[in-house]
Amino acid sequence: MSEMFLEKFRALVPRYLEDQWRSEDGIPAEELGEMLEEHDFSIPLVLREFYLALGGCEDLMESYHFFWDPDELEVEDGYLLFLEDEDEKFVWGFRTDQLDVPDPIVWRRNNARGDWQSEEGTFSEYVFDMFEWVFEDDED
Repeated sequence: MSEMFLEKFRALVPRYLEDQWRSEDGIPAEELGEMLEEHDFSIPLVLREFYLALGGCEDLMESYHFFWDPDELEVEDGYLLFLEDEDEKFVWGFRTDQLDVPDPIVWRRNNARGDWQSEEGTFSEYVFDMFEWVFEDDED
């Protein structure tokens, strides 16, 4: 399997946490496989590589929003949910008909209304933009 995003996700550790990436920052492939085998769905390549690179890094997994652990992923309303805000007002996911796309578009659900809206960007774009906003916004 080719690695399209792994190194870019690993690079977030030194960029925002001023530390070198270590293997403990990610989830080992075998462990990730075991965590995901319980599900009756597959996850996109980009999410798999995100977990391999950063799944063990609480400082990034729980910065501003909370990325779900691989064994907590679930499908609701035709979307694979992977992220929520701390107030649980919003949840983010992928359309289940797009799970075979390597880097699918991210959608956000307003939990009070139950409606979904496209974030108009892929997972990798969304994640890089979110971390930039979280960590660099104070510098302006």
